[in-house]
Amino acid sequence: MKRLLLTLLPLLVLASCRHATVPASYSEADSLPHIYPEYTEVTVPRNMAPLRFHIEEEGKDFVCNFSTPGSTLTLRGSDVCPSIKDWQRLTDGQQEIRVDIYVRSDEGKWQHLRPFAIHISPDEIDPYMAYRLIAPSYVAYEDLTICQRNLTNYDERVVYGNMINSKESEGQCINCHAFQNYNPDRMQFHVRQGMGGTVITCDGTTRKVNLKTDSTISAGVYPAWHPTEKLIAYSTNNTIQLFHTRDIKKVEVQDTYSNLMLYDVERNEVTPLPRDTNRLDCFPWWSPNGQTLYYCSATYTPTDSLLPRQSDMLRHFERLKYNIVARDFDLKNRSFGPEHIIVDAASEGRSATLPRISPDGTWLLFTMGGHGVFHIWHTDADLYMMHLPTGETRPLDEVNSPRVESYHSWSSNGRWIVFSSRRDDGNYTRPYFAHVDADGHMTKPFELPAQHPLYHRELMRSYNIPEFINGPVNIGPQELARVVRSQAIQAR
Repeated sequence: MKRLLLTLLPLLVLASCRHATVPASYSEADSLPHIYPEYTEVTVPRNMAPLRFHIEEEGKDFVCNFSTPGSTLTLRGSDVCPSIKDWQRLTDGQQEIRVDIYVRSDEGKWQHLRPFAIHISPDEIDPYMAYRLIAPSYVAYEDLTICQRNLTNYDERVVYGNMINSKESEGQCINCHAFQNYNPDRMQFHVRQGMGGTVITCDGTTRKVNLKTDSTISAGVYPAWHPTEKLIAYSTNNTIQLFHTRDIKKVEVQDTYSNLMLYDVERNEVTPLPRDTNRLDCFPWWSPNGQTLYYCSATYTPTDSLLPRQSDMLRHFERLKYNIVARDFDLKNRSFGPEHIIVDAASEGRSATLPRISPDGTWLLFTMGGHGVFHIWHTDADLYMMHLPTGETRPLDEVNSPRVESYHSWSSNGRWIVFSSRRDDGNYTRPYFAHVDADGHMTKPFELPAQHPLYHRELMRSYNIPEFINGPVNIGPQELARVVRSQAIQAR
């Protein structure tokens, strides 16, 4: 019986997306259709997988007609699933697709809802994206995967999963994948707890390294590959969690100590940056030319000298405000210049995090919230953008929602961003994309297209750290598992 159900499922999906004809007679309605994902008037890259959606109107039958000056496609059913071939035919050389939806009532009468457009941008998007899939929990590490998705279709594959080498009871954590300049052949990610270490793939060689030395707070945590050199900047962190008991907020993640360090991949050498123990430095990111390192920084001032540092920080967590700062980097001497503030959020009672620079060096994209540096659970967290030549800064109102906007990254051509948002249900983060024009204005965001329109509503996982890459990661999960099982090489 189970085998029969699995066989019938593809047939049911195909039946819901069958070709049809537009009704001969119908009445007009002055309201846009309710669809999920909400794809009305969005702008998409011409090489993106088809936008498939579910019609959420009351009705007995549904017809959706896609039309361009050169082509049409008419589908029947509440799940609208154009094929890749049909979508490519619709988008080829076009600037927009008109979408007309017709709904048949219980009485057998058809109604035509207000049409909308899907705008097609000639600016292509990187063909792949990497991310972590994780349950929205706080203490369980079971069943984590780092995955890669082909954005031109729906192909998703596991880069590495923690259950390959561990049992549920052991709870091995994997996190913080990163790539050098969109290159899937230069990748790193961390393994925590059992078989711990940092796995680094560089030009065909993969190894596991222990980045903790006597001179660092911890092993490397949040990474940033230098855009051209075999160097990785890390923050080193002592992080704690605080759970709310009388607030709708769920959790706070906070550093008690943090600092920056530089790791030379070829020499296997760690160089900590000089630090003040009351300074908290986190989330480094390089400028595209590799001559400036941006990061988040806050100063911890003890409130109660009788309390231990951790207890004092937990009690007054809302007072911790981070700025975005930068230091010039001399590659020849591997030295940093003095620090200067780029975003002075603390002076306005705010806190900035996750600096990311556009590939042309013009725009600084970051997240701003009320306090702290881990904004993934802060509903006041929004995306902001600074024009670096002038310092002009604004909230991205065209992108932000009443819920969380957090982690974000730029496409390699600087014309798209992907960011994590909890706008749909407040609990699960999903990747959303937006087009960026030359003046820094963004289009209405759209959710990552899925093979089945309701896939994300049924997937009980959050997307974590979405990163564009220019091709697939070719090293297989089993080879990575072998490296994870190996003895970590001690960094110097």
